Amino acid sequence: MRTAIIFMIMLSGALPAAFAETVTIEASRDVTMIEHPDGALANGAGPVWFVGRTAQPVNGVRRALVTFDVAGALPDQAIIESVSLTLFMTPSNANPSLIRLYRVLADWGEGPSSSSGGGGAPSRPGDVTWIHTFWDTDFWVHNGGQFLGRASAELEVGGSGLYTWKNTIHLVQDVRLWSVSRELNFGWILIGDETAPQTAKSFAS
Repeated sequence: MRTAIIFMIMLSGALPAAFAETVTIEASRDVTMIEHPDGALANGAGPVWFVGRTAQPVNGVRRALVTFDVAGALPDQAIIESVSLTLFMTPSNANPSLIRLYRVLADWGEGPSSSSGGGGAPSRPGDVTWIHTFWDTDFWVHNGGQFLGRASAELEVGGSGLYTWKNTIHLVQDVRLWSVSRELNFGWILIGDETAPQTAKSFAS
């Protein structure tokens, strides 16, 4: 199962009549950010990515970043009416947990580091880390990612399966922005329960 974003568009203008169409876009980049004060760990190319907190006593927070090429998938006359994000959760901690989406405000890299677990792998050139947008030369303004202060959407998730963050005005605003300003499309960051250990959820990449 690939990460996907699904949204409704209304086409008008030169067309004889407006009509609704659903467009599905697969993720162009998705990574796990591994909490580490020096940015020594990353997971840019792993088969799954993690959101929440692991059982590690220190540096256990995990956040996910994901982007979609919205401008490349839509015709010029598209009017975006609704947006939803669908992810597949792989078997992981089944306890209910709230996961929020926030619009990211700086570019970041999907590097070659790869780990199938939540511990991460040594950072490599191009990786996004807890402190780097691109390891090891470019940095976040704030450790843990640079993103808008209010959430675009939120959803409580539990056991494995498909989950959909359904249409909100903020999701629509995000995608409308990305459709006309590709240079501002840095995707969303997913943030889960970081207050308690063993809350991490894993999603298919």
